[in-house]
Amino acid sequence: MLTLDQVKAKSSKRLIGLHPVVLAAAAALIERCYVRGVNIIITQGLRTIAEQDALYAQGRTNPGNIVTNAKGGSSYHNFGLAVDFALLLPDGRSVSWDMNRDYNSNNVKDWIEVVDEAKKLGLEWGGDWTSFKDYPHFQMTFGLTLKQLRAGKQPTKAQTAAAYAVIDKLQGEGEEEMTTSEKEAFEALKETVASQAKQIAALEGKSNMAVIPVWALPACEAAKAAGLLDTTANGSYDFYRMVTILHRVGAFKK
Repeated sequence: MLTLDQVKAKSSKRLIGLHPVVLAAAAALIERCYVRGVNIIITQGLRTIAEQDALYAQGRTNPGNIVTNAKGGSSYHNFGLAVDFALLLPDGRSVSWDMNRDYNSNNVKDWIEVVDEAKKLGLEWGGDWTSFKDYPHFQMTFGLTLKQLRAGKQPTKAQTAAAYAVIDKLQGEGEEEMTTSEKEAFEALKETVASQAKQIAALEGKSNMAVIPVWALPACEAAKAAGLLDTTANGSYDFYRMVTILHRVGAFKK
């Protein structure tokens, strides 16, 4: 069985030059499909204008079957906003464009599983097009037309951030709002820390010691770093003992 790293390595060269968000989406797609038991390989990413023209000539002025209706500059591949994929077979060398294949035997076609994950990541599928259907194709246009891209227009920071947010949330990397119980626990913790800070302050003026004991140094530094104390100098024995106990139970963790 291929490892995830082995599967990802198969696509690494084809990911070079992609828009950062499309790169993140493609990488996440490989990972999420792997978890579902479907290995894929990115067969095409950024395509130069010359490469696009050569592909357009196939089946027209050059031998082969027609595979695209897009001339150079008329494909989102030319701007790093599209990828093509194929199924990676178990031997790690062969690929397949068999849309009826169900290698993981879950009664769902592997191809459709890939499409499902891609759409969740914000990618548009060429198989949904009404005219020339491009089943291995995914793209992320950010609402930009090819004419705008040819004129040099780029996705805005807001569009990029929104696309990243979709990917991060799906990957479990986005910030999630705390539940009601989590908020209550957090508020209780804040009250506990505040109460402990008052106890520490009350001990500060009693039986001051000229030198901080060596055993209390780590706790004193942690209390200062947490913003609970401005200084830990000239404290009492009881003060340093209390600070040390609080440090050991994790009260000063940020």
